[in-house]
Amino acid sequence: MPTNILMPALSPTMEKGNLAKWLVKEGDAVKSGDVIAEIETDKATMEVEAVDEGTVGKIVVAEGATDVPVNELIAILLEEGEDASALDAAPKPAAKSPPPTSAEIEAKAEAPKQDASAARPSEAKHDEPPKSQKAKPETAAPAPNGHDKGERVFASPLARRLAKEAGVDIGSIAGSGPHGRVIKADVEEAKASGGAKPAASAKAPEAAPAAKAPAPAGASDEAIKKLFPEGSFEEVPHDGMRKTIARRLTEARQTVPQFYLTVDCEIDALLSLREQINASAPEKDGKPAFKVSVNDMVIKALGVALAQVPDANVTWTEGAMLRHKHADVGVAVALPNNGLITPIIRAVETKTLSTIAKEMRDYAIRAKERKLKPEEYQGGTTAVSNLGMFGMKDFTAVINPPHSTILAVGGGEKRAVVKGDEIKIATVMSLTMSCDHRAVDGALGATLLSAVKRLVEKPMGMLV
Repeated sequence: MPTNILMPALSPTMEKGNLAKWLVKEGDAVKSGDVIAEIETDKATMEVEAVDEGTVGKIVVAEGATDVPVNELIAILLEEGEDASALDAAPKPAAKSPPPTSAEIEAKAEAPKQDASAARPSEAKHDEPPKSQKAKPETAAPAPNGHDKGERVFASPLARRLAKEAGVDIGSIAGSGPHGRVIKADVEEAKASGGAKPAASAKAPEAAPAAKAPAPAGASDEAIKKLFPEGSFEEVPHDGMRKTIARRLTEARQTVPQFYLTVDCEIDALLSLREQINASAPEKDGKPAFKVSVNDMVIKALGVALAQVPDANVTWTEGAMLRHKHADVGVAVALPNNGLITPIIRAVETKTLSTIAKEMRDYAIRAKERKLKPEEYQGGTTAVSNLGMFGMKDFTAVINPPHSTILAVGGGEKRAVVKGDEIKIATVMSLTMSCDHRAVDGALGATLLSAVKRLVEKPMGMLV
């Protein structure tokens, strides 16, 4: 019996992938473990291995295909002794729904609330016109948004309020939410485009055409494009990585209650220790075996600080707090195509600075080649984002769930500081920590950041 080869799920969050390259062709014999294709995810390029022996009978999805859903048939493998006639007997893959998106989960959770609100008399007054105005079902003409007259218009409470305040007929708006539900963005787009008609209850006087309103947040692509002269821009389609970054960080801003803490650290002692460590590095092939950076030392300081303040080394879930046994620190790496990936240095508190430096160099190289494995960039308990090399003094970074904290690192600079009632010159670096208030309270976050500051200013403490 022929064997189906399906688009694999290379990570728990993967829903689609690009079939970058076939490494076999129809008629080739393969063994279990042979690499047969390269799949591009939103973060990396992964090799796919055959799990059975046989001959490639048919390649279903061509090389270069994009957005191929997980578990979709991509090729058929024939067993020994089978020929092309056996392809007709190949089992058809069972349809499997992709994992629900966060928007679908939120809509599903909100559905009972909508049903409950629909039963309230106050809502019924908004939704249904008087019986005398109801048309018979067999003679009713379609309403502008696709609903029949007299039929309930599905809309979120916020959308109803905004429509009422703007004097817009909610029934004239086409909903883009789940099951055609009218949401906030639909009302705002209708207001911006001027396409919605006034509500029946409000008799609007004739007036001169209003000036074109700016497109609100959440407006459609077309509404935004209309704000700019035709030909004054070019469209650069989003790739999978950019879409993922946008989705995850939007979710983080909307669902994670974040607060921020900032400290200034004197780093002259750290710079001196770094110089000594690098000067003592053994040579390999005429070059130093490692080169420790300031960022490597910040990573180490954060890992050791989390070991000292274990209550902050946690992840929030609805059922429990996950207290981690090791500090796995993600490090933001910018990619050539303007993307971003966060490889993870595992158990930072147990590793030497030279080991952290070597791992970071390897990860940075392979990240830019999109060669990281999912287990090398997924998970982690916290993260470091450093923009000091771009001259940034300080900034705030967005938490990347499931992390509860992220440390934003600014550049070191000479500043005037007061020591013993005298003004001195010191090299100072600003650190800003973003905290998930569900998991890390203000005092706990301050304790953690104070521990990081202490280790940065007295760096020998991270070596013992």
